[in-house]
Order: sequence, then structure tokens, then C-alpha cells
Amino acid sequence: MKFSTRAERIEPFYVMEVAKAAQALAREVAGTRDPMIFLNIGEPDFTAPPLVQEAAARAVHSGATQYTNALGLDALRERISGWYQSRFGVNVPARRIVVTAGASAALQLACLALIESGDEILMPDPSYPCNRHFVSAAEGKAVLLPTTAAERYQLSADKVRAAWGEKTRGVLLASPSNPTGTSIAPDELRRIHDVVRSNDGITMIDEIYLGLSYEEEFGHTALAIDDNIISINSFSKYFNMTGWRLGWMVVPEAMVPVVERLAQNLFICASTVSQHAALACFEPESIAEYERRRAEFKARRDFFIPALQSLGLDVPVMPDGAFYAWADCTQAAQHLGVTGSWDFAFELMRRAHIAVTPGRDFGTAEPERFIRFSTANSMAQLQESVARLKGLLG
Repeated sequence: MKFSTRAERIEPFYVMEVAKAAQALAREVAGTRDPMIFLNIGEPDFTAPPLVQEAAARAVHSGATQYTNALGLDALRERISGWYQSRFGVNVPARRIVVTAGASAALQLACLALIESGDEILMPDPSYPCNRHFVSAAEGKAVLLPTTAAERYQLSADKVRAAWGEKTRGVLLASPSNPTGTSIAPDELRRIHDVVRSNDGITMIDEIYLGLSYEEEFGHTALAIDDNIISINSFSKYFNMTGWRLGWMVVPEAMVPVVERLAQNLFICASTVSQHAALACFEPESIAEYERRRAEFKARRDFFIPALQSLGLDVPVMPDGAFYAWADCTQAAQHLGVTGSWDFAFELMRRAHIAVTPGRDFGTAEPERFIRFSTANSMAQLQESVARLKGLLG
């Protein structure tokens, strides 16, 4: 069977390959004193809170399960608009909000609407692998620009200006970022967008972890800068609805009918039950619970990062959001007699029964140096992980 070159360009999602190996080993050690601890998948250990679950059940029992408009329920778009106003003090009209089948669908729609064959999109290295593959699937080319700890592993205006070429169409950023948990300072983001705008380009930004920001300096939506910025968001992370497959995008008003036409043909609509359930995310009781959970994620970060540092797993930049630790494993790998993050991850899985994600997924700039820990797990599991790491790395 002959497959398309488009499909062949998409690399494996290595985090899932590692996860399969971890699951296989987990079955072998289940019931032992040291069962597998999963610090590899970026999925909150919390589930949707009670009001959201109840809203989903009501939708099913009342028969509110048929297609919605491709742009999403009007009531949900209004709720999202209200959240931008109350949370960030930014006026985002509901008419510019498109509800999607997860942030993945939003990114696909944005890329298909804006990228021509051969267009180049500048992205930081490291960054979330699927984002560059959305560009590739739209016949564009993701150009990864190596970043440093001094840059918080984010692009700068100077770097974007220097890299801009004849085929450059725009930038795709993420703030906070996966895998580093770092955000772009608002002033720097404004400067980046000024460079993009001066070249008639597009600024797309993945803000799916924005609700899980912990520092006052960050945690500001890019939509405060310019209505022409395209923001991608999700109910998966802050709202703890990963498997519900629900997200949204905010686009310039002129782009709405284009995205609507694509969504009608590609998805029809996002899950109707999930949309009705998500209305309850914005109730005061739900928001209070999400904020309690955000504080818990921060407490996990504040415990886990210093613990890693003390064990020689250096985290060059303290994450200001999300639930990741991007750690340099060079010293720890040498201690275990292996070379590189890939072998270190499997050695850690084998000897300590801890699953982590090696850097291979996230770019080409020294991926062998770094591993990603996910702290989207209970404090008890993180404490046990640290105890095992101490026993292994001493």
C-alpha cells in the first residue's frame, strides 16, 4: 500500500511509544511494593468537577445530543467571552470565539485556514511536537529555532526578526509551554508580534495552559495585545476535561466564516454533550474548585523542582505555569552508566519504575540532554518518586 508523503512526514509521537513500554512494564510490577509511577503524560489527575459531570448527565437524559452549530453553542461562546473579561480583564466578543473538538482541532483549523504549501512557520525548540505536525499536515514547514534557558526557552523578537525569510508566514508560540512550563513575558510577546505584523505575518499562540499560571508577571492572554492574534485554548488542562475533547480558538472577526466553513466540512461540530457540560465550568462553585486545584499544582511544583535539583537533575528555568519540569539529565545519566535522555528514561523505568518522557519528541536542539517530568500526579506519588530517585541517584 502506498501512503502519502504528507503522512510519511509525520514522525512518531515518542511520548506515546514510551507510554506503551511503561504500560507493559506496569502490568509486570502491578501488585508489587514498587508499582509503576507515571510522570510521563501531560494529563491532570483531576477529573471534571461535580457540576460539570451533572451537566453532562442532564444533556444525555434530556436528549440534548444532536449537532450544534459548527461554531459551537452560543451560550458556551458567551460563557468563554465572560471568562476572558472576569479572569484577564480583556474584552473578547463571543462572535470571535469558535468552539472546537479540542485544541488539536483548533490548531488544525488555524493552519488549514492560513498556511499555503511551502509556507514556513517559526517555532521555538523545544516545543510540543504535535504543533509542528499540524503545520506539516497543512503543507507548511515548521522552522525550529533553538532557544536557551536565558530566553526561558521561548522565542524573542530579535530571533524572529533574524530568522524571517522570504517563505516565512508567521510564528506559532506556546505560553506557558510544553515541555518547559515557561511563558513569554508580555512585553517580549508584544515585540514579537510587532515584528510579525511588520512583515504582514500571522501570530498564533497556544494558550492551553494559561489557566495554570502561577506567577503574576505571566498569566496574561496574548489577546490583550491585538485582535489579530490567533489564540488556541482548551478545556483539557485548567478545566480537567482531557477526554471530553473540547477546546476553542479566538480569531479575527474576518476569519470566523473561513474557519466555520472548514469546521462544517471537517468536524461538523464539537461534542454536543461536552459543550453542554462545559457551560458548568464557569459556575462560581466550579471556578472555586479549579482554583483550589491550581494551588495544588503549584504546591507540587514547589516541592518537586527543588527535589530534582538536589538530585543533580537540573531544571534551568523554574516553570511559571503548566505541570512540567524540563530537567537536564546529563549528570544523572552518567551516574547510571548510560548516555542520553532516551536511554536514561528507559533505565529509570526499569530500575525505579518511574515513567518519564525523553527529549526526543520536543525538537532537535540537544534533546539527548533533557527529560520531561509531568507533575500532573498526586503529591503522594511525587514524594514516592523523589524517594525512589534518591535511592537510585543517591
